[in-house]
Amino acid sequence: MVRYSLDPENPTKSCKSRGSNLRVHFKNTRETAQAIKGMHIRKATKYLKDVTLKKQCVPFRRYNGGVGRCAQAKQWGWTQGRWPKKSAEFLLHMLKNAESNAELKGLDVDSLVIEHIQVNKAPKMRRRTYRAHGRINPYMSSPCHIEMILTEKEQIVPKPEEEVAQKKKPSAPGGIHTARVRIIHMGKANLQE
Repeated sequence: MVRYSLDPENPTKSCKSRGSNLRVHFKNTRETAQAIKGMHIRKATKYLKDVTLKKQCVPFRRYNGGVGRCAQAKQWGWTQGRWPKKSAEFLLHMLKNAESNAELKGLDVDSLVIEHIQVNKAPKMRRRTYRAHGRINPYMSSPCHIEMILTEKEQIVPKPEEEVAQKKKPSAPGGIHTARVRIIHMGKANLQE
């Protein structure tokens, strides 16, 4: 049994998906995951497809050293952005898996929202590259673990107007302010006598 870092508030109304030791850059995947956090499943799917087609960018907020600026990042209130295609594809596969899990549980797929998404570093994989004068340098990859929890968004039902009207109590005429004024006037009247 695999442990998730967060337990859903209502397990019957939520579904999970996770992947371990995925061969995709940790930093790019973390930024892409932050961009879709809290999104509706349909909106997130469309957004990730747009990222692969370079129609929308992923804002790079934390791991942004040397990341160039792009105009598409303006809609996120940011300047730096990229289009991490492989990260977007991996997250799309995970969303599809979570959707299948939701259907199996009998949840309403169209009302699913990404409540929790987390990307962790996995053990690095080592290769080598050959340099001048017979030296060898490491050629590391940075894989990652991804986990997500999707929850059915609760429909907000407005209260009937009759109940709202009954709860409001009529306030006293004048309120506290006029009572203070009366006391002050009474004090002045006593002084004049």
